[in-house]
Amino acid sequence: MGSNEGNALPVIVRILDASASEAARTSAVCAKLPHSCSDPILYTESASCLQDLADKSTDILVIDLETIGGDEALEAYAVRCPKAVILAVSSRGSVSRAVSAMRSGAHDFLTKPFSLDALASKITFQLEQRRPVQAPVAPAQSEPQEIRPAYISPDLLSLSNPEEPTRDAMNRLIGHSAQMRDIHDQIKRMAPSQAPVFITGESGTGKELCAKAVHDLSDRRPSRFVTLNCAAIPRDLIESEIFGYVRGAFTGAVDNRAGAAEQADGGTLFLDEIGEMDLLLQSKLLRFLQTGTFQRLGDTQSRKVDARIICATNRNPVAEISAGRFREDLYYRLHVLPIHLPPLRERRDDILPLAETFLERYSTEERRGFRGFDADAEARIVSYAWPGNVRQLENTIRQMVVMNDGAAITFEMLPMVIRDQSSRPNAIIDLSRERSRVAAPSRAFGSIEPLWAQERRIIEDALDAFDGNIAMAAAALEISPSTIYRKRQSWTERSLVPLMS
Repeated sequence: MGSNEGNALPVIVRILDASASEAARTSAVCAKLPHSCSDPILYTESASCLQDLADKSTDILVIDLETIGGDEALEAYAVRCPKAVILAVSSRGSVSRAVSAMRSGAHDFLTKPFSLDALASKITFQLEQRRPVQAPVAPAQSEPQEIRPAYISPDLLSLSNPEEPTRDAMNRLIGHSAQMRDIHDQIKRMAPSQAPVFITGESGTGKELCAKAVHDLSDRRPSRFVTLNCAAIPRDLIESEIFGYVRGAFTGAVDNRAGAAEQADGGTLFLDEIGEMDLLLQSKLLRFLQTGTFQRLGDTQSRKVDARIICATNRNPVAEISAGRFREDLYYRLHVLPIHLPPLRERRDDILPLAETFLERYSTEERRGFRGFDADAEARIVSYAWPGNVRQLENTIRQMVVMNDGAAITFEMLPMVIRDQSSRPNAIIDLSRERSRVAAPSRAFGSIEPLWAQERRIIEDALDAFDGNIAMAAAALEISPSTIYRKRQSWTERSLVPLMS
């Protein structure tokens, strides 16, 4: 191996892959790099990798998306190593998935199986460019800070015009339908209050954006807006992420660290997908809400903070209470000022304005010449159900801009799943038939398939039907995207090979 000119220290490589053999194979890439490398550090599970990324230096991170539960979870790793080159790899490669992974913080994307030469080429190019990951940039000390620790959506940025908070915040929530006008009014009324806000809505409807608008219009605006995505945090790390920890609290805790609650003192703490929080932590959160005090993990000292709580979920909270998955007392403590964000299919008047806004944004960003949609494309965009809501619409527009050229988006440029009028209904019908088929297996014991394997096959069929789009597959299966992430994580822990169709 050659040495890295201008960098005397060896390059530190970390590889996260649930398959130990695949991680070992990938580690051989170091022999092909024109840089001096230390021995690669291999991980087969997320928690230890996340801890090391927070506490130790990293130059290159090769990360398997199936191991971490999908590309949306990638942002947790990107925030923890903002100077590292991140290569996302996946056995489910597609253009839309590559775009999504790079939006979440990856520098490049490879589909398995890949050659070590291809991986080495991509790493070498990125090391030479040494561009930073798309993570938040710390503002000047004189400016209010928006803290985005780990597990955070990349969709929100700091306010561009502090002198016009109302205009800026409302402009982010695009829409002129009656539903959106009502939501704008609710936000304006709720913002001055100190009471908790409880936001509900399907995945991709803009719950985090709504929470940020409430913060921006409140008197807490000069202070921090801290976001935690409870669905993306490993269960053994969530308490320390919210409340922090002291040195020695657990293996790897080499220093004291403030949690999100402490960082949000004077500002707003947004707990996204709070329905994913386990019952034990729910009780600790309830105590924090009642007293305003908490203890860092491993500490005996109580700390008091003043933070407004905004939470969001894509689940039905009343149903979760009935099922015993959510504390009723916590629900009533949080559910003071409710906002429900309707799915995009219920406010079709907003679809075209949103699409036009995204087209203008990404045409400028990608230096393309698109100025609108042709009639057929426009009609299909407006009539499509958009199960992934605004997030799916935005990602679709960006994908079309990146992959095409022209003055207008045409019908032929639309992804197949959107172009085909029958694609979504057929997918749901096929999946329903699949459910019926596996629900009545043969009575011969040897042919009975384990429940987890049936679930896995149905979910993978849905992902195949929607080109790997988790939000759309979840909508077709009538489950939350986080359920798919959790299931896939459990499969990797079993060290299973992909099921053959």
